[in-house]
Amino acid sequence: MKILVINGPNLNMLGIREPDIYGKDTYAGLLNIIKAHCEKKNVEVSFFQSNHEGAIVDEIQAAYGKIDGIVINPAAYTHTSVAILDALKAVGIPTVEVHISDINTREEFRKHSYVSLVAKKTIAGHGFVGYLEAVDYLVETI
Repeated sequence: MKILVINGPNLNMLGIREPDIYGKDTYAGLLNIIKAHCEKKNVEVSFFQSNHEGAIVDEIQAAYGKIDGIVINPAAYTHTSVAILDALKAVGIPTVEVHISDINTREEFRKHSYVSLVAKKTIAGHGFVGYLEAVDYLVETI
């Protein structure tokens, strides 16, 4: 099984950006946790992070026919990007949406997610563990 983990804007700043919300561990730490978990599950994992909406759309499109499942934390694009929604719909790859913080308990604008309209599941507020839960969900359902 091949899973692509996509992270949106500012997630490369984990450990620096608002550590009271996102924690003190780094983006590299997040990737290491996911890699170790995927190795145990015999899952091939690849990673992509961009601060640019179009680059994320390109990566989703490039996954077509090559990837079995997507774990995506669209970050700020969660609430604004119809383009990412449309790309996920176009490729039809089973997708799990992940958020480190609980977007439903934060500012009002964060409660709306375009990606949730296509995601098989949304995991929010579980920190880095949410990514592992998303991998497990894909492994169990694909």
